[in-house]
Amino acid sequence: MSTKPAVHRQLNIKSGVAKRLLKEHILYAKEAEEQQRKVDKLIANNAEEWDVKSARRILEESHRMIKDSDNRLGKAVQDLRELVLRVKSQPEFAEDIELLHAEEALEEASVHLDSKVSA
Repeated sequence: MSTKPAVHRQLNIKSGVAKRLLKEHILYAKEAEEQQRKVDKLIANNAEEWDVKSARRILEESHRMIKDSDNRLGKAVQDLRELVLRVKSQPEFAEDIELLHAEEALEEASVHLDSKVSA
């Protein structure tokens, strides 16, 4: 990966993956919150046990998807971080715009992961 276009391509791909997985993770979390509200509402309204059970299964699936997307996001962030560190050590990429975009994507995803850990 010594040519600049190849490095740019890898930076773009890995940045895009991290952004997409971050977006996906946030959507799954919102879906789980909505499903939790639905379960709570069903319970409060004394809904049929089958309806409550079904809603809880959907909620459990949402939590599994959150965990899965969290794992994939963590791996994508790690891959991007390693690539950014390798590229930053090369002088020809000192003020490279693609590297800056990759660092921004890395920062955004890392902030989200860090805020989750501290919550």
